[in-house]
Amino acid sequence: MEQKQYITIAGVMGLIAAILTGTGEFLLHFDPLGRYEGGYEFMVGISENRSTLGHYFAVLGAPFYIVGVWHLMKMLEPANAKAAKVAFAIMAYGFVEGVIWISSRASISAIINDIGIENATDLIRLYEVRYENLLQITRLAVLGLSIIFVWLVLTGRTHYPKWAAIFNPILLILACFAVWIIVPTVGNYIMPIALNVSFGILFIISIYHSTKISE
Repeated sequence: MEQKQYITIAGVMGLIAAILTGTGEFLLHFDPLGRYEGGYEFMVGISENRSTLGHYFAVLGAPFYIVGVWHLMKMLEPANAKAAKVAFAIMAYGFVEGVIWISSRASISAIINDIGIENATDLIRLYEVRYENLLQITRLAVLGLSIIFVWLVLTGRTHYPKWAAIFNPILLILACFAVWIIVPTVGNYIMPIALNVSFGILFIISIYHSTKISE
């Protein structure tokens, strides 16, 4: 099998991660009332079966993101191999922390629905200290990957055209937030899975260009 085929397959694995994790996170987080501004009100009313199903979709799918990040590394490598490896290390670590975070969501949902927000303030505080802070690491990793992605793509020496720089993850996530604000009826479905939507779009574009790699 040619190297470019391995690269393409790795991109497909990344896309599968986005689909599975996005499905799981949607089940864990979607709120028809769109109460995503702060707190855990958006989890009120989510059933035990729904959150358990979402949990397994997410935790079984998310590890494949690391394979997808390897794909991105190989696509960026011609411009600067060392910087591409740094991007891989940053985002792979970020996704590991993200898997730990998302594996906790069904548990906090159970606390919210079984005990109630008002009666579980101490447990929620501990949860935020132990788990919500991990999400900040994932967000910083996405920012780090995006900066390196834009820098290398704009050199014109990667396997991407220069215009692909606009499809960096952080800008795509911000676009998801913009949709939520401007068209809330649509954004309400995107908001809970913004990171997965963003990486899904990136992987689709990246897979296409990986098939055009010349050996």
